[in-house]
Amino acid sequence: MAGHITIVGLGPGDYQRIPAGTRNLLLNPDVRVIVRTLEHPAARHLSELRAVESGDDLYESAETFDLVYEGLAERVVEAGSATHVIFAVPGSPNVGERTPGLIREYASRAGVPVEVLGGESFLDLALSAVGVDPIGDGLVVLDGHHLPDPLLLQLPTIITQVDVPILLIDVRDRLARLLPDATPVTVLTDLGTAQARVETIALEALGGEHAGLRTSLFLKAMQVGLPGLIGTMKQLRAECPWDREQTHHSLVRNVVEETYELVEALSLLPVEAPAGRPDFVAYDEVEDELGDVLLQVLFHSTMASEAGAFDIEDVAERLREKLVRRHPHVFGDGEAATAQEVLQNWERIKQDEKQRSSLMDDVPAGLPGMERAAKLQRRAATVGFDWEGPAPLMDKVREEVAELDQALGDRVEAEHELGDLLFSAVNLARHLHIDPEVALRRAVARFGERFRRMEESGDLTPLSPLELDELWESAKAELEDFPENRSNHG
Repeated sequence: MAGHITIVGLGPGDYQRIPAGTRNLLLNPDVRVIVRTLEHPAARHLSELRAVESGDDLYESAETFDLVYEGLAERVVEAGSATHVIFAVPGSPNVGERTPGLIREYASRAGVPVEVLGGESFLDLALSAVGVDPIGDGLVVLDGHHLPDPLLLQLPTIITQVDVPILLIDVRDRLARLLPDATPVTVLTDLGTAQARVETIALEALGGEHAGLRTSLFLKAMQVGLPGLIGTMKQLRAECPWDREQTHHSLVRNVVEETYELVEALSLLPVEAPAGRPDFVAYDEVEDELGDVLLQVLFHSTMASEAGAFDIEDVAERLREKLVRRHPHVFGDGEAATAQEVLQNWERIKQDEKQRSSLMDDVPAGLPGMERAAKLQRRAATVGFDWEGPAPLMDKVREEVAELDQALGDRVEAEHELGDLLFSAVNLARHLHIDPEVALRRAVARFGERFRRMEESGDLTPLSPLELDELWESAKAELEDFPENRSNHG
């Protein structure tokens, strides 16, 4: 038949596994046969029985797999415009094959008819080997070249195309971030052939020697990562007396405490983080504290789920929708060329959503004063009410210091002027792109370290102010890691 394309599957292994009808079609001398690759047992066997063409030349010359698939599709459709062409792929044309879809797309444009004959997939053999029912047990099939992030393993998982040693090692290392070294992994190799192997080994024993063109990995369902955390929280609410008796209100203190502990951990990161050389010790502490904050989010979401209000997925989806809505320059047709324009758009969209009458509305009064000051300043800046830069703010700080100096005899007036000075200092920090809370925490840490060094000399009580000053200067000199800053000691 002229002008016709038939796409067939060669099955996962030996030529004998191909259905008789498909074998007869492949052996028809009046049909032109193109195989995706000869690197397959059935394809090699077929090439010994008749003349076939392959796309292996494209694999050798093309820079990317996408170009291979596109080139193959163009080649098949061009041939199929004049004669009956069979395009044969390993396994099934409906599982893990990109070229058949491209052929159908290109052939539709060219007016060339296409039919697809299914074949046995490697998945059929893999599921039989590991004893998994994809309906009853569930199943996730992943491409080893493109593992998702996050990697969710709460269902039985098959990782395919671990074809080269370096890739298999990368896959093993990704799994090792979530799973213990002794976790059993089933290595499925050359299924459907006389050389088929099914071997279960520990994750840590998985090595580059296990990689291959027809190698896949299987893992049983694992309650780890995000799904595992959610399941653990639900179990704690059901079985732990302390967790079971908690309420939203009883955990308010925990939310505040864990947040401050996270702030403390973040303040220990280098000021340029995440740029620059990472401090993995500091990041380890941040990871731990982020987990404690996440626990609070999950705890409240679980309790809300028990009340029938919402669950953690609702929280995540609501946040996703908010991020999309407030970033029209990324997800829509909005424009924002600078970070300042992004903030302006954010506040404008937020004001519309919350129907605020003022930018000063809905800033929680319970925020620490420094953070509330910074938030109000940032909002005012979105409409252009802001200082031009650090230099004029330095003048303002000096002005506020002078006014405080004049008000020292009047406690009420001094409080007023001190508040203005602190507000101006927060404004200056914002223009210097420094978090004032982090800066203050660093100063407090420096003061505490230096004072401890002073205490190492003995009892400080009988010492004169001059002697204390000398000890202070000595402590500063010894602690060279700290910049010159005496915090509140003057």
